[in-house]
Amino acid sequence: MITYAFLQNYWWLLISILGALLVFLMFVQGGQSLLVCLPDDAEKSIIVNSLGKKWELTFTTLVVFGGAFFASFPLFYSTSFGGAYWLWMLILFTFVVQAVSYKYRKKDGNIYGSRFYDTLLAINGFFAPVLIGVAVGTMFFGAEFTVTKTNILNSASSTISQWGPLHGLEAILCWKNLLLGFMLLFLARTLAALYLVNNISDQPMEDKLRKHLLYDAAIFVVLFLAFVAVLFTSKGVSTAAGVASWQDYKYLDNAIEMWWCLAVFVVGTLLVLGGIVPTILRAGYKKGIWLSGLGVVLVVLTLFWLLGYNDTAYYPSLIDVTNSLSIRNSSSSEFTLTVMSIVSLLIPFVLAYIVYAWYSLDKRKITRKEIETTSADEKY
Repeated sequence: MITYAFLQNYWWLLISILGALLVFLMFVQGGQSLLVCLPDDAEKSIIVNSLGKKWELTFTTLVVFGGAFFASFPLFYSTSFGGAYWLWMLILFTFVVQAVSYKYRKKDGNIYGSRFYDTLLAINGFFAPVLIGVAVGTMFFGAEFTVTKTNILNSASSTISQWGPLHGLEAILCWKNLLLGFMLLFLARTLAALYLVNNISDQPMEDKLRKHLLYDAAIFVVLFLAFVAVLFTSKGVSTAAGVASWQDYKYLDNAIEMWWCLAVFVVGTLLVLGGIVPTILRAGYKKGIWLSGLGVVLVVLTLFWLLGYNDTAYYPSLIDVTNSLSIRNSSSSEFTLTVMSIVSLLIPFVLAYIVYAWYSLDKRKITRKEIETTSADEKY
């Protein structure tokens, strides 16, 4: 029999999948950050037109991720999106300028020039991964909020959550959050180099991308090891027996107790390295994005599992630990989760369509000649 707890676990699994896919698709942001490293306008156009086929997938996945959170765990949505709104507004701003840039970069009547829009793309490329990493970091290391559910009955102040005056900006000042943010940035740049090597047919550009891959991957590995060390030595909030309390080494304990989760984490890490190393060492190897991409999805999945399962609060309150949110106290009703679970059975068909569309778009590699001969209305 399907229980309420099963539905809550199921929807946290779906949230984990969406989060993992979002991190993988942020190779688009990583590629945009590479624009500042390539002075040649033709090479910039090649990268932009390569990424232009995929940028909407990243934004759409982010929107679906937020929508799924709203539907399944509305208390988190109202607390984070509604309370830390300055942080989320900054994230939204970076995606707005991205959309504008892809729309008008090479179109007739562009009075600002392509370099102006390249700058906007670079802003999204650098800041979106860092800011999203900061937002996700608050889920591991806590945020400054309180939750009073009874406020909804108070007509004078119906706001459930209360935040400090900075409304989320204080999270940017937390070095642990920034560590995750910069790790995500260099992961995105690493995935971008792997993707572009696979998608572009231009030897001089491939050589440059492999050099950038070496530097970015090295920085990413260092930041990744530092983040794992910080995470496994940090406190987390345990909600065992329905009582929230801080617990030393909570995430490490979760990894040990959920041994299958730790096994997936190790396999995912090896796959990430298995895509990076051959691409750096072998000049003709171009399929590293698929190994590393799968590895990234597996690693992010396990991080979400460590965050939400095993009686763990996935959104700790730094002000009052008893206000921390878990999948048990922040989810929708059993009826709502049941109905949405039926709808979620369509997800495999949507994923199959995305895979087919991806294959169709990438079937032909992008060349310098193609960019030079394509009309302004047909390119980014």
